[in-house]
Amino acid sequence: MPSDLIHQYMRIDHLPQMWCPGCGNGVIMRDVAVAIQELIEDPDLHFNREDFVIVSGIGCSSRAAGYLDFNSIHTTHGRAIAFATGIKFANPKLHVIVLTGDGDCSAIGGNHLIHAARRNMGLTVIAFNNNIYGMTGGQYSPTTPNGERATTAPYGNVDRPFDIANLATGAGASFSARGDVFHARETIDIIKQAIQHKGFSLVDVYSVCPTYYGRKNRKGDAVDMLKWQRENLIPTARYYSMPEGERAGKKLIGILSINDYPEYTEEYAKVVDAVRKKGKG
Repeated sequence: MPSDLIHQYMRIDHLPQMWCPGCGNGVIMRDVAVAIQELIEDPDLHFNREDFVIVSGIGCSSRAAGYLDFNSIHTTHGRAIAFATGIKFANPKLHVIVLTGDGDCSAIGGNHLIHAARRNMGLTVIAFNNNIYGMTGGQYSPTTPNGERATTAPYGNVDRPFDIANLATGAGASFSARGDVFHARETIDIIKQAIQHKGFSLVDVYSVCPTYYGRKNRKGDAVDMLKWQRENLIPTARYYSMPEGERAGKKLIGILSINDYPEYTEEYAKVVDAVRKKGKG
């Protein structure tokens, strides 16, 4: 990570970070910081640092809110989107970014996820998706692939996994995308677009967890897991240029859907304004 990025956008006194060697979460945190930096430094966009708020829940990923030097709040397990909703309601002009894990947002926080998407709240949710509960001992999560092992699934997970990006789209999110830690530049650009989008934006970012998920499932070390991402997670332009037969087993990363739905706080403000005008009449 460039030193100027660290000194501008990180809480130096909280470093070094606590993630395991090879963990992808630090890469995603860097991607978020770079995306914000590039938006702020673009004179045509008029983004201000003080207008960003970082919200997180509980889990490995959620420690990122403590490292990023912005207005931030570290909330309870699964409730980051609920807290973020309150912040956005209190001041709709803020750019509220939720940093959450696959377990945090799609298990205990799943209800908040689908209803924020349904309402099209003006939030940007970045899901650090490492397919496991890393902080609490390697239990399987809602995104652990079928048949993969975890401390709570020693003989293989029998659940069908969630696709968080498609889940958000189905629930009504007006922006849904996927990124990963290998394709860093593409992921930064996706996050920038998500922040600029008016309405609920979700970016499901595939991380790597060599300590629990990788070791338990014989995926190799962090380098091996990144090589797998390089070969199997395909950016949009290249994915659609591939012969259909070569797409088997590959996953698309990039923007999955964009829709122009009314943003919730704006619609709510219209109701408030109408009531006020009626009262004055």
